[in-house]
Amino acid sequence: MKKLLLTLVLSLFGVLSFAQIEGKWKTIDDETKQAKSIVEIYKKADGSYYGKVSQLLIKPADPNCTVCKDDRKGKPILGLEIIRGLKKDGDEFTGGTITDPKTGKTYKCTITRTGDKLNVRGYVGISLMGRTQTWQKVN
Repeated sequence: MKKLLLTLVLSLFGVLSFAQIEGKWKTIDDETKQAKSIVEIYKKADGSYYGKVSQLLIKPADPNCTVCKDDRKGKPILGLEIIRGLKKDGDEFTGGTITDPKTGKTYKCTITRTGDKLNVRGYVGISLMGRTQTWQKVN
């Protein structure tokens, strides 16, 4: 019985330490503290993680990303891929980018998960020069 309990506890810790970011997350504006959208994060066949806007909770002034500079220019924000190319590295997901559809700017991105929250950090150059948003898990 003790072995079974130990196995169960260890397997539970294994699941907890293997933090996943796949799923739907409610984005919270770090300035207004209002929920803005739902972003769905998924893993592509190459093992990288991507995220797209699957629902808008606040109607944007411009429904399209007219300020985007790349292949997303002029595309609707709803369905827009805003996270690209993240790779799992230990307990964090890094090496990819995140695009702010409001400004059209693309930043380096690192995501860590704590319980039902994602800490999404966008930055230019080094990680110290940026900002972090906390996104909440959507069930």
